[in-house]
Amino acid sequence: MERNGIHIFDLNKTAVKIDEAAEALKNLARSGRKILFVGTKKQAQEVVAARAQEVSMPYITERWAGGMLTNFPTIRKAVKKMGQIDKMTTDGTLDNVSKREKLQISRQREKLEKNLGSIADMTRLPSAIFVVDVLKEKIAVAEANRLGIPVFGIVDTNSNPNNIDFVIPANDDATKSIDTILAAVCEAIKEGLEERKVEKADENAAEAQANDEAPAPKERRQRIRKAAPADKKAEKVAEAKEEAAE
Repeated sequence: MERNGIHIFDLNKTAVKIDEAAEALKNLARSGRKILFVGTKKQAQEVVAARAQEVSMPYITERWAGGMLTNFPTIRKAVKKMGQIDKMTTDGTLDNVSKREKLQISRQREKLEKNLGSIADMTRLPSAIFVVDVLKEKIAVAEANRLGIPVFGIVDTNSNPNNIDFVIPANDDATKSIDTILAAVCEAIKEGLEERKVEKADENAAEAQANDEAPAPKERRQRIRKAAPADKKAEKVAEAKEEAAE
């Protein structure tokens, strides 16, 4: 509703939508898929970075580079460039270039780290993106929509919810509001990751037990060889009995 020019949310509905989004994100995490968090506005930067790091998910808090999703191979090349510069620093290659060139390379590395360092481990497109302020991050939303990547978003009263798959109606300008929502969804992601660990441990244990119970190939061959003579001997005994009966 609107009162005195101020739009007011029904927080009961907000809570329901947070639960829906959290459950979906939990399932994604349990299946081992990545969720990209996006929040480049000042109020969201620190919160998004901290919460995403807690669950080891990639995030963007500086500037959304056009084509981050739709031109992902080019973005990966830029990330690899950071690795190449790091290698040059380690093996001493940078020591053989001029001071000016070395300074240029260092500045390039700092710029890449600032914009793309948080997605260095994202080797493939994310399975979903979580956006703080879908209006400000409209390019990110458009790219995700184009690729069919599900979008989770905090949608304020001035934003269009039609292109968002999981809408969380809430204030996207207050740091406390953003942190409260991210805390809830990241807790769900943690649960999903823990369940994935347990499932993997159970699978490994079952596989190890199956391997222990099953005879090794060499052992099976030995059993077959031992059984073969016994079968022939049984046949000879039976033949001898038949002849004696006749």
